Amino acid sequence: MTVLQETQLRKPGAGATSIRALRAGPVSVRLNVRAMVVAGLLVLGTVAAMALHVAFGGTPIAYPDVLRALLGDDSNPRIHLAVTEFRAPRMVAAVVVGACLAAAGAITQTVARNPLASPDLLGVTAGASLGAVSVLVIAGGGHAGLSGAAATVGMPAAAFGAGILSGIAVYVLSYRRGLDSYRLVLAGLGISGLAASLTTWILTLGDVTSAAQALTWMMGSLNGKEWETVQPLALSAAVLLMAAMASGRWLLLTSLGEDTAVGLGTRIGTVRLVLLTIAVLLASVATVAAGPVAFVALASPRIARALASTVVPPIGVSALVGAIFVLAADTLSANVLAAPLPVGVATAVVGAPFLIHLILKYQRRLS
Repeated sequence: MTVLQETQLRKPGAGATSIRALRAGPVSVRLNVRAMVVAGLLVLGTVAAMALHVAFGGTPIAYPDVLRALLGDDSNPRIHLAVTEFRAPRMVAAVVVGACLAAAGAITQTVARNPLASPDLLGVTAGASLGAVSVLVIAGGGHAGLSGAAATVGMPAAAFGAGILSGIAVYVLSYRRGLDSYRLVLAGLGISGLAASLTTWILTLGDVTSAAQALTWMMGSLNGKEWETVQPLALSAAVLLMAAMASGRWLLLTSLGEDTAVGLGTRIGTVRLVLLTIAVLLASVATVAAGPVAFVALASPRIARALASTVVPPIGVSALVGAIFVLAADTLSANVLAAPLPVGVATAVVGAPFLIHLILKYQRRLS
């Protein structure tokens, strides 16, 4: 393997980033050295955040004991059981939620070429919430003969399906001889408003118990996670994240604009459809895992782009930032206050000021 060239690329407002082109026979690979270093550091940060999340999940467990239990040491059966069976599923769910939302946000922001075009604002999470709440209320109220088992299986399926349908509706409404970022955001806001209104109406149809359960889920909660539900979500997330990372070249092409991408031989309509489909599926998996967790998809890609100093948010770096974000938020929300908060509330506390910062920043740029 030999180095063909090393160039210095600079994106507006950022420092230079080293890109190495490597060749092994007929295969050529471009490597972003800074992004790789940042990703390596974030992997270490994610492992540390995972261990801290488990260590402080209830009665504190010594950090070395947590690491040993996570690595398979069962010399202390009590600690091993607490870590692997009771706390690890919630930790894995937090990683899945953060990574999926951040990767989905990186894709939607790049395709739409709009920093506000996240699944939170494009109707995907609101649609998934509508599907899940519908099943929770109907099953909880005993209507249509749905049992508890049917609700348990049907809720993830309904959330997943409703999230996909919302994404399709936004795409259809925003497509007019091409995909316009402003139409995409406006259509997403419209679908989000409609889904939120229908969700509120459905809540009024259920009894107090089912409505309370639905409201807790709508805040974004990681409580009560078990391996039976976390494992299929983690597997789905792994497959979708690999597909998202494999689409990195397509993301770079779409960021160049429609005319340039078409001139380079890209079937831009097909590429955008595939990328947005991956983003919708990622956001739906995250919503099924924990409900709507706000602002992770909005903030994480922006942070990843700043850390890696790249033109578009790197999918892998964004996913790691999102995982750390949700792990830290869940750890703090469960331990800082006397009454634990849902993780969605904690991410909103951090994310809302970030959204205001983005809006003010772009208002100053336009003025």
